[in-house]
Amino acid sequence: MNSVTTTLSIGGMSCAACARRVEKIVGALDGVSSVSVNLASEKAAITYEPQRIRLPAIRGAIQEAGYQPLEPAKASTADEAWARKKKEIQTLKRKTCIALVFAVPLFYVAMVPMIPFARLPFADWLHAVMRDQPLRFALVQLALTLPVIAAGYRFYTAGFAALARRSPNMDSLIAIGTSAALAYSLYNTWRVADGHTASVHDLYYETAGVIFALILLGKTLEAVSKGRTGEAIRKLMGLAPKTAVIIRDAGGPGGGAETEIPIGEVEPGDILAVRPGAKIPVDGTVLEGYTAVDESMLTGESMPVDKKAGDAVYAATLNTTGAIRFRADKVGADTALAQIIRLVEDAQSGKAPIAALGDRVSAVFVPIVCGIALLAGIAWFAGTGGDLRFALTIFISVLVIACPCALGLATPTAIMVGTGKGAENGILIKSGRALETAHKIQTVILDKTGTITGGKPAVTDVLPAGGASADSLLQIAASAEQGSEHPLGRAIVAAARDKGLELTAADRFLSITGRGIEAVVNGQAVLAGNRQLMDERGVSLAALQADSDRLADEGKTPMYIAAGGCLAGIVAVADVVKASSKAAIESLRGMGIEVAMITGDNRKTADAIAKQVGIDGRPGSGRVLAEVLPRDKAGEVQKLQANNKTVAMVGDGINDAPALAQADVGIAIGSGTDVAMESADIVLMRSDLTDVSAAIRLSRRTLRTIRQNLFWAFGYNVLGIPVAAGVLYLFGGPLMNPMLAAAAMSLSSVSVLANALRLKRFTV
Repeated sequence: MNSVTTTLSIGGMSCAACARRVEKIVGALDGVSSVSVNLASEKAAITYEPQRIRLPAIRGAIQEAGYQPLEPAKASTADEAWARKKKEIQTLKRKTCIALVFAVPLFYVAMVPMIPFARLPFADWLHAVMRDQPLRFALVQLALTLPVIAAGYRFYTAGFAALARRSPNMDSLIAIGTSAALAYSLYNTWRVADGHTASVHDLYYETAGVIFALILLGKTLEAVSKGRTGEAIRKLMGLAPKTAVIIRDAGGPGGGAETEIPIGEVEPGDILAVRPGAKIPVDGTVLEGYTAVDESMLTGESMPVDKKAGDAVYAATLNTTGAIRFRADKVGADTALAQIIRLVEDAQSGKAPIAALGDRVSAVFVPIVCGIALLAGIAWFAGTGGDLRFALTIFISVLVIACPCALGLATPTAIMVGTGKGAENGILIKSGRALETAHKIQTVILDKTGTITGGKPAVTDVLPAGGASADSLLQIAASAEQGSEHPLGRAIVAAARDKGLELTAADRFLSITGRGIEAVVNGQAVLAGNRQLMDERGVSLAALQADSDRLADEGKTPMYIAAGGCLAGIVAVADVVKASSKAAIESLRGMGIEVAMITGDNRKTADAIAKQVGIDGRPGSGRVLAEVLPRDKAGEVQKLQANNKTVAMVGDGINDAPALAQADVGIAIGSGTDVAMESADIVLMRSDLTDVSAAIRLSRRTLRTIRQNLFWAFGYNVLGIPVAAGVLYLFGGPLMNPMLAAAAMSLSSVSVLANALRLKRFTV
């Protein structure tokens, strides 16, 4: 059966235990094959079979679990989603302000009388009130606590609801801990009212109030930080213009009237106009005009790209200088920008394998913490001879300090920032698995044509014979080749035009299949072709034989030019190595990575290219794989994998797709085919090989950040829970106050997010 994958935004999740519960509930539904919940982005990627289960049923299951399933996440709803997130942050900020406004004086009122000889404002008055009017003292604290509780009531509603569903989460820990403090305080307030004035020393109002305030503050900082992790994709979503200028009746008198319409009304085939300084609204092909387009948002390349009739333009890129008209080819979700957004969203919704450890721990974390808190409280109650206040301090501290949030945020936040940073620099990483695997790459196999080389033949050498100049030889050859459709002929014509040479129209043109061309230029018969053509026409090549052999050894194709029956010279054409290829390969080798080249070309050409870029082509090295048929490329990748190598394949063509899919990490050059890009795990939009090493460095940096986050999250709980349970106190050390535990818990989540955000400083 056919499966479909959708992404749902989910509200109401507070920690890793919530994410785990959504995965468990949805994953158990008949017809759902996989589900991955990302706590940082608050989204779930769900793969299901529509024939067996419908989306409303999935949404219903999520709702029954106590969470809010929102509309499927699409680029078109990005503005609404971000507006909803900003509203949530503003609400948190408002509640935090309310909590702090009342928690600060609550803390002051409760704690100052506990400090002997305090020389603080109102200290004497507070001492007197506590001593002479204990009930008023207790009721003032209760009055200050109630607004704080009101601001954080969601911890109770969500926490106890999760307990009722037997799936306790972080909210449950807070709800249990503060409820215990409040219940104990209310009991002692009643005792004070009943005449037991000594009970005024056993109030915990400030503990509950300050815990709420600190956790709300931490949640606010966490929400702001989580919002920043998705900045890259929001920037991409905000780049597309809202309107387009369409040409009505473009073929009519005056070229048609211009009308501005919403971007959603543009259809393929429409003729659009773009003025200087405006953004290209959709993907298309230039019909009229000449301009330079800033494509940095798409490729990361800072230099504008010249565009003329026949060239492709892309949505959201900036038209800088000239006015153009173009035909809309791809609109809406089919544009390159929309595809990039989808790739990045998919990567951010998925999970890296390293996240499995955190998932397993978070699945049992909260019940274990509840058990530890209860056992520690009972043990201290018995060990202190029935000191309920002391036991309650331990119980609350253990519950509050435990933080499954840090565990749940450790991996997805780093992946979100890493993939977003890659997208900003034209490196599209399509999954968390690819991001993680890339850091382990030991061998990179580079396809030659279109990857190491430009993929288009270009003139490399012009060698005249008989004392003629190089320009005159190129001029004659290009004039003769003007009517040719062969790539080598077009390369010669392009080289002449680039040099500004004036070409003469040929009077007669004849293409000789497999040999070359014959033409008449300025009344003179001109031949341009291979050795076989020259031999057939009796043209001697002896004068340039040594040069011809040298060019062939260098992997270049010598085109012999004859005029009037005599050899005029050689124009050598080759698929030229990209300017950045050698530096990119040196960078990879400097990172300790083996580099190999694979090509269908003959051994001589392959060795020549390998020599130019610094790949070891010595016999037996196995670094130059020549004369490899397209169907055999994946097999060469398998051979390396069989030797326990983690292999990356870099290519751009349809014939590279099987090898890209076979490799541990497939890397596609962005200028390549859609098939290659679909088969790859990473797409380099700039078509620059130096981005291969940049992608691997980004992977290594991201994995280092994830490990740091996991170490902090695990280490925090491994150390914090025993301290809160009173282990240090047993040996004469300090006892952790519940308020300090709340501050530490909030700090742990914020620190994990802050560490992930350091990835934003990564540079290519």
